[in-house]
Amino acid sequence: MDKDIPAHVGIIMDGNGRWAQKRGLVRTQGHLEGLKTAKKIVKAASDLGIRYLTLYAFSTENWKRAAEEVGFIMGLVKQYLRAEFDFSKKNKIRTRYTGDLSGLPQDIQKEINDSITDTSSFEGMQVVLAINYGGRDEIVRAVRRFASHNNKNGAEYSEALNKISEEDIGGYLDNPDIPDPDLIIRSAGEYRTSNFLLWEGAYSELYISDKLWPDWEKSDLESAITDYQKRERRYGGVKSA
Repeated sequence: MDKDIPAHVGIIMDGNGRWAQKRGLVRTQGHLEGLKTAKKIVKAASDLGIRYLTLYAFSTENWKRAAEEVGFIMGLVKQYLRAEFDFSKKNKIRTRYTGDLSGLPQDIQKEINDSITDTSSFEGMQVVLAINYGGRDEIVRAVRRFASHNNKNGAEYSEALNKISEEDIGGYLDNPDIPDPDLIIRSAGEYRTSNFLLWEGAYSELYISDKLWPDWEKSDLESAITDYQKRERRYGGVKSA
């Protein structure tokens, strides 16, 4: 397992609601179990030597869900960030964030910022929480940052736009210092990326698991990595003979 471990893994944690419904429970119970699973997988990923783990916790589209469910998820985020500092400290796990922070309730913004600050010196795995996140939204915000930082007179601005490159846009994403994900995992058998890391995941390997997220164990993460290790990554090219 120590051979060719992906440096960056993204996970679309899907299936919490279906897990609860299959058991005759309310959807919020599924999200609670999903949080427990996330904690297990964070520890497993750290033990395996993964350097960056991005967890898709709440998308820009998830606001369309029932207010009770949204409120419960936000409460879980707050609970997780408060309760897991000792775990993060023990395992040297650093908290990062991607998404539109300004669109979150003030108390959640504070918890996220506090967690980022409190773990900023930790040198172990970095966990990136994608909350109020959408891939298209991130690209739009990156372009706006570029435009704001290159606000010159008309001719100079037009010249800057004409010369804009992929590197320019990439440099204004939420976390430009983090490498693109090598592997993106989705649970619950859905074959779509759901607006997750659209720019960064252009050449990521995809792994789809039929298991609902609350049922995931360390062995499922290991299976995904084993499958990844069998892939030949060519980035659009052709391997020489």
